[in-house]
Amino acid sequence: MSILDYPFDNAYIIQKKKSIKKELLLKDNFVEKKIAILSGSTIGEIKNILELFLLNYGIKPEFKVGGYNRYYEELMFDDGSLSDFAPDFIYIHTSNKNIENLPSPQDSPKIVKDKLEKEFNKFKSLCEKALSYGAVVIVNNYEMPFYRMYGSKDAVVVQGVVNFTNKLNVMIADYIATMDNLYLNDINYLSGLIGLDNWFSLENWYLYKYALSVDKIPDLTFSIAKIIKSALGKNKKSIILDLDNTLWGGVIGDDGVEGIAIGNEQPAGMSYTEFQSYLKKLSSLGIMLNVCSKNEEKIAKQGFTNRKESPLSIDDFICFKANWEPKHINIANIAKEINIGEDSFVFIDDNPAEREIVRKSLPSVVVPEVSCPEDYIKAIDRAGFFEITAFTKDDAKRNEMYKQNAQRAAAESSFTDYTDYLLSLNMTSEIGAFSNAHCERITQLINKTNQFNFTTRRYAQSEIEEIISNHEEYISVHANLVDKFGDNGITTCLIASVKDNSANIDLWVMSCRVFKRHLEYAVFDYLVEQCNKMGIKTITASYLPTAKNIIIKDFYEGIGFDIVLDSENEKRYIFNIPENYENKNKVITMEVK
Repeated sequence: MSILDYPFDNAYIIQKKKSIKKELLLKDNFVEKKIAILSGSTIGEIKNILELFLLNYGIKPEFKVGGYNRYYEELMFDDGSLSDFAPDFIYIHTSNKNIENLPSPQDSPKIVKDKLEKEFNKFKSLCEKALSYGAVVIVNNYEMPFYRMYGSKDAVVVQGVVNFTNKLNVMIADYIATMDNLYLNDINYLSGLIGLDNWFSLENWYLYKYALSVDKIPDLTFSIAKIIKSALGKNKKSIILDLDNTLWGGVIGDDGVEGIAIGNEQPAGMSYTEFQSYLKKLSSLGIMLNVCSKNEEKIAKQGFTNRKESPLSIDDFICFKANWEPKHINIANIAKEINIGEDSFVFIDDNPAEREIVRKSLPSVVVPEVSCPEDYIKAIDRAGFFEITAFTKDDAKRNEMYKQNAQRAAAESSFTDYTDYLLSLNMTSEIGAFSNAHCERITQLINKTNQFNFTTRRYAQSEIEEIISNHEEYISVHANLVDKFGDNGITTCLIASVKDNSANIDLWVMSCRVFKRHLEYAVFDYLVEQCNKMGIKTITASYLPTAKNIIIKDFYEGIGFDIVLDSENEKRYIFNIPENYENKNKVITMEVK
């Protein structure tokens, strides 16, 4: 585990930040992003520690740091420096110290209501202005005050600061829920989790004007970094789970199915039951569950089929590996079977020896330290492996989609001719230009796809919205894929910039779920069709090799592009559109939307 993975040592991170940064910069394949931090209090160390967590996620930031407590002026009355910086992300660091209209004991309910509306409208105007820079915007809500004039009644009377802050936080949350590219960093929850006495230090405030204890800055910046990495598609996708003493208490092979601890009838089973319930909820959010256990498969499955108290069922798992093979081999096989990278996995196992073997054999798999079942949920939840910034219909269907892929693989094995197999799938696709209705899913697909991704460029939703509104300078393509087994959802998108009778493919991504199903040919046919309509004669493209996109290194040559540059770091291609272009897709029925 990295020293920046949860749970981390705050004091060590602050003390060793320079050496930690130096070591992190030895990595490669960073995604570079510009981040503006605007200040409601002192933020110097916040920038330094945030940089570490971002580097640990493979994100190399370039910062613009605002002046002390000048967040309002720098946003609302930009002198040109913020717009010239062109941030990808704006983080507005405020706290309850920045609330200007707090109620007083002598205020009438009407005055308190007016103050609340005035404070919220200020917050709303700041967010709207920040979004106008085309950036993803992250804002704090407000933590509770460190003292209460009315004691517990402060949460009840309208003049209470606790009551006021609670109402303001609800208004902020309701507003953010309606907005794209605006995310909440919930310091109200974070400060409650840590404890207000630990979160805020009057000494740090009086001496340095830090609105939180300096030693809690890693907690704050870790929270911000999780949001940024999620917005850039760097979440984990799947949990792989051991069984014995992980999903239930005891060893099913020794204790028998009736001897394992599960259910709420006995204290020993309650923690495992709650953990399984938590995992089932994660599954409903599109997080794939898999099993990797040293067990006899038939016996292991009885822990779900024969114990009705189990919240999880066999159907909740994509892959179920219960055998006597080394676990790192089974995990590698799971990655191949569902066609996602090993770095998409979180592995949970109660056995420290098994955890260490997997860490050493598969270093890209995240293996949290877990001790007792009461801590399993915390180990996953606090680490932010699955931080949600966007949730689409395709996310909700992801588990079903991967199960359908298993059915397709089984069907493929019965055919000797691959084209016959593809035709048997009865595939259809809706294809067309980007639309606002699908903007969130398109952005998500771009930022999470690594294998069928020629340039590894990442786009914020605001950038996609700009492309949608600019039809003359861009050709955009998105498509879904449906077959007899089910709907794969929107699985591919392409962006080509247009200039002087030529279109350059800036980005082309496709989900691993539909590799080699000829949707890539259908997308290229559509691109050629759009080029012909615009009088474009040539299409250019690049391939920037990474460790993950080797699978597509020869793709452009295969569809007729000529190589014009072949270097270690880039291949450049050109395709001269023939007058009598023949469509390459022969197996998918296309409908243009």
